[in-house]
Amino acid sequence: MNTSRHPFFLPTAIILLSGSFSLSCVRNAPVAPEPPPPPPPGESVSSASAPPSVPDLDLPESPTQSNSSPPPVTSPIIPPEDDFTARDLEELNRNSPLRPVFFGYDSSTLDADGRSILEDNSEILLDQPTWVITIEGHCDERGTPEYNLALGERRALAAREYLLERGLSPERLRTVSYGKEFPFNGGDNERAWSQNRRAHFVITAR
Repeated sequence: MNTSRHPFFLPTAIILLSGSFSLSCVRNAPVAPEPPPPPPPGESVSSASAPPSVPDLDLPESPTQSNSSPPPVTSPIIPPEDDFTARDLEELNRNSPLRPVFFGYDSSTLDADGRSILEDNSEILLDQPTWVITIEGHCDERGTPEYNLALGERRALAAREYLLERGLSPERLRTVSYGKEFPFNGGDNERAWSQNRRAHFVITAR
């Protein structure tokens, strides 16, 4: 087309192109967010924007708010009197909780039964920390008095050393040897002799 013959064509084309460009810019422009609605009349901004309230927790009522009666006052439980403390020394030794330890012939070595008995005795003595005991060493009737006195002393000391290992203090453990002077069984046979070869426990103070 020859534009020289239509002089008004060029300006008209420029106007149309610029108008199209403006419309495309308007369509692509970002849209501003819509402002929040104003608060209702009479309501302050701080109360309108305040976060929702937290519901009350299920807390226990204070004593002034509770309608229940206070718990009843109970008396302290007093344990019954200890059976050992209710007895005097004579009664304790007549029915002694401490068992004797027996030995083999001509021996002061503790066997398994003797150690078990001493362990039980040590538990009782640890529970009664004020008791003081005397460990008596005894023998059967065979042998000379001098020999039996020495053997009885070794038996009493063997029992004492084992109790010391179990935690008893030495001030609470005394020893004495009677040899064959005070037999438990006066018979003249092995059954009687086996009962006389012993370490015997006597409670002497409490």
